[in-house]
Amino acid sequence: MLDALRQQAILITGAGGSIGSALSMRLAALRPPKLILLEVSESNLYALKRDWAIAGATCETTFILGSVTDEVLLDEIFAADSPRVVLHAAAFKHVPLMEEQPLAAIANNIFGTQSLTRVAARHCARVVLLSTDKAVEPASVMGATKRVAEQIVLAFDGTVLRLGNVLASRDSVAEIFARQIAKGGPLTVTDPAARRYFLALDEAVNMLLAAAAHLEPGSLLAPSLPATHFIADLARFMVRELSPERKIEIQFTAPRAGDKETEAMWSAYDQTTPAGIDGMAVVKTAQTIETQLLTQLAKLRNALDTRDLRDALMHLRALVPDYTPSNAVLALASQCGPRVCI
Repeated sequence: MLDALRQQAILITGAGGSIGSALSMRLAALRPPKLILLEVSESNLYALKRDWAIAGATCETTFILGSVTDEVLLDEIFAADSPRVVLHAAAFKHVPLMEEQPLAAIANNIFGTQSLTRVAARHCARVVLLSTDKAVEPASVMGATKRVAEQIVLAFDGTVLRLGNVLASRDSVAEIFARQIAKGGPLTVTDPAARRYFLALDEAVNMLLAAAAHLEPGSLLAPSLPATHFIADLARFMVRELSPERKIEIQFTAPRAGDKETEAMWSAYDQTTPAGIDGMAVVKTAQTIETQLLTQLAKLRNALDTRDLRDALMHLRALVPDYTPSNAVLALASQCGPRVCI
């Protein structure tokens, strides 16, 4: 399955993140001709280089500090290193923070993806996007921007993989619970009814590699997971495992802006078929016609450039009709006119 990846130079965006760094280490073991690791965070890139030195990785590697929104840099990378596969894990992912910074989410998650896919297409490279279940009938800016990113990649005949919550990823709920347990509690859960899909980090990497090896153009893939799990049950399990001798309280707070009670890997209107990969499905979902997609993206770009959140939100909703903005984002939009920084 992975033979094709062993023979091609590979670019990983967001390479210093939890999934990106684990993915880069796994790919290094395959010894492709070259790995190009792009990361916007200086501290994350520094940590990645340090971890590579400690691990003694010998794969030919280029570390680059920069953003997927920098199209000139991307052109330089493709001209110099000729990656043929792009594993796109760079994104702003924290739902509550992106509800406060919606224009940043639009700039990075949507237009970073558009720049990357445009440059990759010019250089005959294939993009594999790491997406999220929050892109399904989104209630958050993060989810809506990732749904648009999916549409862009699929329009360029790339591959999309949706995943749920990845345990042990940086600042995941499991990491937060572990820190709270170490302090003696309490553990904070937003809603006793909140449920999520959970995946181990190794599972996420395996699925992303499987998606990269899936060569059917324009495919949207998702794991066929049996059921969501209550976040409160995860909290109780972690208390039993990490601090069985102490009684640690679980406090229920309130749902945050952009939160949903539960998530889904696909909507009731989508169709699924087996992907030919164990535990994976191909999701057939409604796609915006490419000309309409480009027209709406141009309007959204103009709203972003003028810092007009009201206009940006209108065009984002046109691109993702089943997006339900939170009251927090609607309030921000009602307060802001053109050229006002968010």
